[in-house]
Amino acid sequence: MDIFKRYWWIAGLLVAILLALLSPLASPHPDGLERVAEDTGFIERAQDAPFQIIPDYVFPGIENEAVATIIAGILGTLIVFGLGYGLALALHRREHQPPHGA
Repeated sequence: MDIFKRYWWIAGLLVAILLALLSPLASPHPDGLERVAEDTGFIERAQDAPFQIIPDYVFPGIENEAVATIIAGILGTLIVFGLGYGLALALHRREHQPPHGA
């Protein structure tokens, strides 16, 4: 039972990847902010993000849009997980270092 307490993050990562596999089933309608921009008439003033890792949540170079969306979702999940895990590891190591001069 202790192993489940220690590695709970694996279950979270697997759930996130499962959700990425289901991402082509998401609603094709615009999200809340985009919908409000359309309804109130200021969508034309919208600007693109200064950078895009995976534009429009579709991995470039793959013709099948569902597969491209799944790969983009899994890649995005792994990138965010890696950044979060790295930050947690760095903070954990910093917390357990002996104080300077000790």
